[in-house]
Amino acid sequence: MPLPDKTAPKKPRESEEDKDEATTLALCDLAMTLALDEARGGESGQESIDFHKIIKRSLHQKKDEVLYDALARAESLDHRAAIHLKAAVEEAAEVTVIERADGRRMEINAFVIPLFLHTVGGLDPERCFQDQDAFEQLSKSFQAGALESPTATVVLVNHGYHLNEIDGITYSHLHEMLRDAFGAMTDKRIAATPAIDRSFGGWPDSPFAAEDAAIELRFLLGFSLKAVDDPFYEVPDSEADADAYFTAREMRFQKWTATAAPLVRRCFGLAGNGGGAQDSDVHFLYQDLFHGGKERGIAEYFMLQMISELNQGLQAKGVEGAAARAVMGPVEAGGEAVLRVFLHATVDGALLARADKPVPGIPDWDLEFADCHGALTMIGVNSVSVARQFDRDGLAIDLSPYDGSSVTA
Repeated sequence: MPLPDKTAPKKPRESEEDKDEATTLALCDLAMTLALDEARGGESGQESIDFHKIIKRSLHQKKDEVLYDALARAESLDHRAAIHLKAAVEEAAEVTVIERADGRRMEINAFVIPLFLHTVGGLDPERCFQDQDAFEQLSKSFQAGALESPTATVVLVNHGYHLNEIDGITYSHLHEMLRDAFGAMTDKRIAATPAIDRSFGGWPDSPFAAEDAAIELRFLLGFSLKAVDDPFYEVPDSEADADAYFTAREMRFQKWTATAAPLVRRCFGLAGNGGGAQDSDVHFLYQDLFHGGKERGIAEYFMLQMISELNQGLQAKGVEGAAARAVMGPVEAGGEAVLRVFLHATVDGALLARADKPVPGIPDWDLEFADCHGALTMIGVNSVSVARQFDRDGLAIDLSPYDGSSVTA
């Protein structure tokens, strides 16, 4: 019997980089297939199973670079596929379903509430979240205010997240934080929470002087554990009933903010003598799952910055908003998507102000234009047009009046 030839070259092992590249390409291909099937109203079957399996495996293996690379590539190839992939990755990272030993299926999710805190002199991190009584009352208020089911377990993180901290939480990190929270909620012993602890990156130095009027964005982050079939969260099938369901929930949220506002001020060290707030206020954005709430908070923050710059430009020129016309459109700056806005005098077309708003992630330009239009009307600018793009000299190309209809670039 002939002996095997030990001198024959061995097939080289696939490197980790090659495996990651293959996974990235597979995710992109599957995302495009699923997006196309969805557009055609078809069923995906095995492709959908494989797609979600790759996402979950990447999260478990902490392969964030695979997920982010796949999103970037999908966006360059097919916008619909990128949106489909983004939604699937975000849901897998922020929501986990666990089957208990008794057969019950439980869901744990991460939610955030973005806050704009108005102060004089800015927030002092040394004074924040020192009032334990206020924090405990705030934590309990989510169920007392009917934002979460009375049978759920709700935990609020004892920290006010800065934008940099919340934006630094990657998909796999959030997935780990869910496991930490689940352990803390279900283990009778004091469970360690290393992933949650790692999310506290610290606030940067305050840019505000003691007499400055400051508006700062912070996030409350919490976790909710409930039965998958909890009727409290069941959205009705009919469109009318679903609308009524979400309207009622929004009304409960608005009512909750009245109770929560003084507690939040106390948590952030803004309570004055006798429990009243001195020169401080809090503005709530809506409670949402982690990524939706994070994106809304960041978008609102950048929009406020942009409108402030434009308003300052108008004031410097002594021009009212009603005497200006706006041109908005998408540009790319440093490899990132940006919404650019020019304000011109209605009379002679002179440039009055210009501002850029970063658009993180995968842009939804229809939504960006709608939000910007709403913000511009608040400073009195009623004449608004959309440019498909701008040339090197800043001149608008393919300009059209904004009327609220789809103008996706």
